[in-house]
Amino acid sequence: MRLNRIFNLIVMVLLVIALTGVVSADLTQIMSPVTGKVFVSGVTLDPAVFFTGDKGTITYSVINSNTNTSVMLNHGRFYDNNIRLLSDTYDFSNTLGPLQSRDFTFSIEADAKDGDYYPTFSLSFYDSNLYHKSLLQVDNTPLELTIVDMPDAFTKGKKKIVYMQVANSRRNNVRNVALEVTGEGITANPVRTFIGELAAGAKEPVNFTVTPDHPTTLLLTVYYDNGNNPHQITREIPLEFGIDKKQADPVISNVQVTTEAGVYHVTGDVNNAGLETANTVMVTALAPAVPQDPYKTYVVGALKPDDFGSFEITFTTEPGIAGIPVELSYKDTDGNIYTSVQDVKISSSGASASPAGSGLSNMLPVAAAIIIVLIFVGGWVYYLRRNRQ
Repeated sequence: MRLNRIFNLIVMVLLVIALTGVVSADLTQIMSPVTGKVFVSGVTLDPAVFFTGDKGTITYSVINSNTNTSVMLNHGRFYDNNIRLLSDTYDFSNTLGPLQSRDFTFSIEADAKDGDYYPTFSLSFYDSNLYHKSLLQVDNTPLELTIVDMPDAFTKGKKKIVYMQVANSRRNNVRNVALEVTGEGITANPVRTFIGELAAGAKEPVNFTVTPDHPTTLLLTVYYDNGNNPHQITREIPLEFGIDKKQADPVISNVQVTTEAGVYHVTGDVNNAGLETANTVMVTALAPAVPQDPYKTYVVGALKPDDFGSFEITFTTEPGIAGIPVELSYKDTDGNIYTSVQDVKISSSGASASPAGSGLSNMLPVAAAIIIVLIFVGGWVYYLRRNRQ
């Protein structure tokens, strides 16, 4: 009896195993069309294009397009020989309902060089597997910083504008773009300019002013993020001192010199031969001249390019002085003062100078007129007397 019971138990176990296999086979045949409607609907990369060494994420969106059947998802994996996986795989099971989607996100690092790569994403079902390859690009092209326009030369303490351009020649957008201006012995405004997001193929103008104290090197740094990865580019620009070809250039011309009671009167014109406005133009005489009222210093005012204004200065000096220096000063738009000196002849050898310390020259025309009148009157009287006789 005991042997019969054991035999019957063995037979029942074998029957259960057989029936289970048949049912499993039938379910596999029935469910395969179901899992065939589960697919990857989209892939998102952040950043969209990697630099070598960048870290980021890749997200696979899986959708169940069955209208009335759920699917069990197992073992989501990411693998590639060139792209390193930083996060864990999805080793747990999840049910994906009809017409639902689920994201599988992996943290990765691009250890590869420039090029196109196709990492694999796999997902297991109870009866089959899903495999999906997608494009991942590695591109080490940086942003570009170019000079649009800048002065040919700089001068101490004078503010000048530098025009730059930041361009993104990459195939993806970058974020948090900012330009920083530094350098020894310079004052820049603004020191840092925030641009923000710069789209692929886009460019952005950036202007700033520089006031140098001495010849130096300007250091420009562009900071930006590719995804969450910080990057930067730098450029050095030498600031050379020299003659500014566009600056104001006041010049004295048409000078006339006269004297009256020992006081010299110098008149003339100031012409602006430069390309910028000369502000607060002033003219005065320097030693050995001693400025005198009423025109110790003459203020011409502002002169635009190709404009002119008249001036008059008065002064005294020691006898025998052949010429005196005349100072011409003006201010630029930043308030910096520029001066130049021009010698003016005041002796009789000058084209328009009068003898120093003598007022007789002013009486000569009057004396000549009186003599002419006396001759005419004398001749007329003589004529009348002769006719009477």
